[in-house]
This record gives sequence, structure tokens and C-alpha cells, in this order.
Amino acid sequence: QVQLVESGGGLVQAGGSLRLSCVVSGRTFSSIAMHWFRQAPGKEREFVAYINWSGGYTLYGDSVKGRFTISRDNAKSTVYLQMNSLKPDDTAVYYCNAATEMTTTPGDFRAWGPGTQVTVSS
Repeated sequence: QVQLVESGGGLVQAGGSLRLSCVVSGRTFSSIAMHWFRQAPGKEREFVAYINWSGGYTLYGDSVKGRFTISRDNAKSTVYLQMNSLKPDDTAVYYCNAATEMTTTPGDFRAWGPGTQVTVSS
């Protein structure tokens, strides 16, 4: 069973940057694709970014394209989300998750980690 631990969230002013990390255990990290999702208060969980097993292919949600960058370090079983030019609308709890294939549907995942809170002040 895969275990996910997100970290790196915090309070930042609009225009600032944060780097999130997610450490994965319980699976062979280098063989799985990784995703980031987020959920703002009162809203549904939404897809943020995807990276394939090798790091050679990435995909982003429209609202973060050009501002966020997903990357991974297979030696550390860790996936990252570099977030630049942050906006108040980026305020949410951010979650990572693992899958064998790419999906933008949160319901495709059976379990989630605790997430990490990102708050962007205006």
C-alpha cells in the first residue's frame, strides 16, 4: 500500500513562490506516475500536475500552466511541485498521489495523504 507524505506548504504573499515535496513509500517509486491535486474550501478537488515515471513527460492544469513545475527524484522517492507567481486563487490543500497511468480524476484514487496547506495572501 502506497504511503504519501506531503510537505512544504505555508503562508506566502501573492507573487511569491513555494516548493512542495511528497515522499512516497510502499511502492517502487521509479515505476509509477505521480500527480498533484488541490482542494480549496468549498470546492471540488482538482488536477494540478502530472509527471510520468521517468520525468520525461509532464502535464498541467490550465489554471497553473506556466507558473507551476512538477519534477521528481527517483533516488529519493520524492516528487516536487515548484509554484511561482502565486495567486490568492491558489490557496488550497495540496495532495500528491501515485498511479500507474495518468488521470485527472480524483475519484480514480482510493486513498490520499494528509496534504499540505498553501495560503496565498493578497
